[in-house]
Order: sequence, then C-alpha cells, then structure tokens
Amino acid sequence: MLAKRIIPCLDIDKGRVVKGVNFLNLQDAGDAVENALIYEKEGADELVFLDITASVERRKTTINLVKRVSEVVFMPFTVGGGIGNIDDIRNLLLAGADKISLNTQAVRNPRLVRQSSGVFGSQCIVVAIDAKKKVTRSPGHKVTSWEVYINGGRTSTGIDAVEWARKVEQLGAGEILLTSMDCDGTKDGYDIALTNAVTKAVRIPVIASGGAGKLSHFYRVFKETEATAALAASIFHYRQFRVKEVKDYLNKKGIRVRL
Repeated sequence: MLAKRIIPCLDIDKGRVVKGVNFLNLQDAGDAVENALIYEKEGADELVFLDITASVERRKTTINLVKRVSEVVFMPFTVGGGIGNIDDIRNLLLAGADKISLNTQAVRNPRLVRQSSGVFGSQCIVVAIDAKKKVTRSPGHKVTSWEVYINGGRTSTGIDAVEWARKVEQLGAGEILLTSMDCDGTKDGYDIALTNAVTKAVRIPVIASGGAGKLSHFYRVFKETEATAALAASIFHYRQFRVKEVKDYLNKKGIRVRL
C-alpha cells in the first residue's frame, strides 16, 4: 500500500496566503514563501498553491510568486488558478511547478484536460473539484448528491461532482483534488460521504480537502475512504498542528505515512 500524503495548501489572494470558511470571509494567513519554507522543513509530502481569485478576476496566476515559492521547496509542487490554455500550463511548469491544477477552465473547456495530459503527461494534470452538497427530497425519500462549483466557489454549474470525476479521469487527468465547500474552513472534519462517493467512482488518486481541524480527522478520512492524500490549510497556517505531528499521530494509528 502506498504511503498516504499530507499536503498543506496555500490559498493565494493578491499575493498573500488567505483562509476563509465555506470559501467566504477570507482572512490573511501570512506570506506564501515563508509558509512554503516552513512546510518544506516540516516534511510535507507535497505543496498546493491555488490563486483562488485569478479565474473570477480573469487574470493569470502570479508567475513571479510561483517562482519564489518553487525556489524554497523541493517537494512536489502543484499550482492552480487562472489557467486557460496550454501556454499557461507550460509557463507555470517552467516557473517551477511540478503539477498543474485545473478547475474552472476544465469545466468550461474539458478538451483542455485531454490536450494538456497529452502534451505534458497525465501525472502532471490535476483536476480540482469544488463540490457542494445538494439534497433532493420527495415524499418518503431523500437523495444526497454534490454539485460542482467554479470561479472560486462563486458559480454553480449544475454538474454532478461524481459524474464529473469520472469524466475527467476519462479525459486523462492523473489526480483529483476534491474540496467539500460545506466543510471548508469549518474544522469539523472532512466530508466522508463525498470523499467515499468520488474515490469509489474513479481509479486515479484523490486528495481529500476541506474541514481538517483535529488529528482524528486525518485518521478518519484515511480509514473510512480510499483517499490517497489529505490536504489542509488553516490548521497548518496558524500552527494549530505541525505536519510532523499529523504524521506521527497517523503512524501510531497504523496509517502508513512517510516519516
């Protein structure tokens, strides 16, 4: 069994690390380069950098900041936000990114997933799925599903998240970054039902994101779902827990991690 990965996430807005709750009320969480350097020293398995307002503001990801972060980290480094075409992907890879995360543009132009995985390899292309719970009721019956949102969680698409996960796998995505908008920033734990639904629907790796607040939340998402990695932001940014603490805890609980 492959070791489970612990991945800090740098949500970037106007060049600063930010964190909110349910994608709203963003608060400053420090300097991107300083945070990246800390996570490098703490032994994070990977780092994700998401320019969360690039798409809605119709601008490109901040290349210079990506370069500065890539200079201080040697772990795999994923970058997303405002990526519209093959040239954008190439430029970010040249700036130091190891993998590219597509979200809004993947929905608007699914061919980009196929094209980019063909040009750069599927191992390089991550599709980020921001999903929000949707409950449909009828007499004596309730159905729970999840809808895909784009533009940093601002725009609903009507697309079912599980079906979208299946489609991006077919298009050539090598990995899925799955964020529960309902759990994001709440520190109440990962959305186990959502993560289970997606991981059972695809064969590619799935990163669980949204809701980490306790050490037990990491254990539960690995124990109860087939997620291959767990991403967290605020608990690391505000030093509630260190990456090493999470890994030591999981190791003691019998979850295989890289120590």
